[in-house]
Amino acid sequence: MTAPGFSNILFRIYSGEKVKQNNLAKHTIMDSMVVTGIGLACFYWVCESFMYFFLDPEANVFQYILGPDTFQTWTRILVLCLFAIFGSHVQYTFNKRKAADEALRKSEEKYRTILESIEEGYFETDLNGNLTFFSNPFCKILGYDRHQLIGTETRRYTTSETAEKMDRITEQLLETGRPEKVTSFDIIRPDGEKVMLELSFSLLKGQYEDPIGFKGVLRDVSIRIKAEEEKHRLEAQLQQAQKMESIGTLAGGIAHDFNNILMGIQGNASLMLLKIDSDHPNYEKIKNIEAYVQNGTVLTKQLLGFARRGKYLVKATDLNEIIEKSSGLFARTRKEIQVHANLDQAIWTVEVDRGQIEQVLLNLYVNAWQAMLDGGDLYLNTENVTLDRSYVKPYKVEPGRYVKISVTDTGVGIDRETQKRIFEPFFTTKEMGRGTGLGLASVYGIVKSHGGYINVYSELDQGTTFTIYLPASGKEAIEDESITADIVKGTGTILLIDDEKMILAVGRELLEELGYTVLPALSGQEAIDIFQKDHNEIDMIIMDMVMPGLSGSETFDRLREIDSEVKILLSSGYSVDGQASDIMKRGCDGFIQKPFNMNQLAEKIIKIMPDREKNE
Repeated sequence: MTAPGFSNILFRIYSGEKVKQNNLAKHTIMDSMVVTGIGLACFYWVCESFMYFFLDPEANVFQYILGPDTFQTWTRILVLCLFAIFGSHVQYTFNKRKAADEALRKSEEKYRTILESIEEGYFETDLNGNLTFFSNPFCKILGYDRHQLIGTETRRYTTSETAEKMDRITEQLLETGRPEKVTSFDIIRPDGEKVMLELSFSLLKGQYEDPIGFKGVLRDVSIRIKAEEEKHRLEAQLQQAQKMESIGTLAGGIAHDFNNILMGIQGNASLMLLKIDSDHPNYEKIKNIEAYVQNGTVLTKQLLGFARRGKYLVKATDLNEIIEKSSGLFARTRKEIQVHANLDQAIWTVEVDRGQIEQVLLNLYVNAWQAMLDGGDLYLNTENVTLDRSYVKPYKVEPGRYVKISVTDTGVGIDRETQKRIFEPFFTTKEMGRGTGLGLASVYGIVKSHGGYINVYSELDQGTTFTIYLPASGKEAIEDESITADIVKGTGTILLIDDEKMILAVGRELLEELGYTVLPALSGQEAIDIFQKDHNEIDMIIMDMVMPGLSGSETFDRLREIDSEVKILLSSGYSVDGQASDIMKRGCDGFIQKPFNMNQLAEKIIKIMPDREKNE
């Protein structure tokens, strides 16, 4: 609401009240005139009659009252009328003045009540900017007492920039006479706090329409501005999350297809190594191929981690153990960095993929080291926290118990623009060839896939803190199992299901080398047909998750309908998350991530497949 509009409303209220009071005053004045006229006439008539009684004692009563003759009677009546008119005029003037004063008092009281009841602060100044009138809300907004402001020049409580801006606005206002709206009117309160206000400003005119000062309405918009900033921040967070979600979906699909390709390479390399001795001229080259496959696997794990599909083996875990192990390894390789660990010994357990969390921590350690190439300090902290709904709302996670991990370095810090993009895949501040830009992106994805969230706080030359929150678990920590180094062979019949011919062929050869009889199927429907016919001969099923037509989930359910006791191992280029996690919860016996070598495949089969000899 502008100052003129606000003033017009007050004027209409004032005018309406004044009309009501004037109507009431008119009735009061008319009643007073009648009473005064009658009173003065009676008084004059009595005096005249009494005087005539002394002048002519012989007269009768009628002569005393009406006069001795007609002339005297009309004279009395005329004088009586003159007295009535004079008395009524005096009474009218007195009553009118009294009614006007009362109306003015009530109007001013009404006007002040309105001014004091609104949140906006109203004020008036002279042409030099000195305050001549202001409301109590005006004092409250500025933070000053009334006696501190009366007669004060407005520059006293504004910033220098605002004062210069107001000088230009007042000059323009005097020239044009048009009201002005100032959207950023900064003031400084007595405690030094700077507050942004909104001002509606117009001319204050005198009796002859000449400018005698300025009037305006102030309103505190600092709370509204903070709310708008918070809204914009949340919108930016949402847009960032949606962008990351879209890129993550793409990255997950690429990683899945790439893992299938690596599976073909790894399978063929494993088969070739079985056929040659270590002194064969191509032995080392094939071992190099296996090493390259593992390098590719690390890259796809990062991609799947970013895509929030990076959980492989979830166990209840004590995070302190992982932090102590990973930070100890890091400290031995980067002796210029001093590691300080402050770990809560009563930390809650969390259900995580330990390998993935180690990857998260190592990525953060390396990121800290790159910010402290000349040495520095790395601080690691853990603590138990409980987060409410309002705190976790921007991060789209559930409220409750969390374990908080803080990784703080004393490095060069990160600027604001980089912080906005720091978790984007392929974004890096390193020169070409020095980094993939997947480290922090995979950190973000892995943390989100575990139902947690991560944020970063940094100031240039003040270091950086990454804070991770992971949902707490009520389960006890589970120790890691050891893996057998030798290849363990077995016997039995395995139904192998995969829609990729290359994977099916390689998988069949690997299983046959391990001693198993293999029934291959290129689709879920083909597998169901085979299993319905030969389910009494089939000891185990190894099935892909993502297949055209009948999906892995539907195929699993149909196979279990035929035989609820059949052992099923789920295999995928994705990790054990999303759809695979749902299948595992429905009773699937195990999961193996592509690409896998012969040793890993043999270990999984031995753990899941029943001992035929004992059963027989």
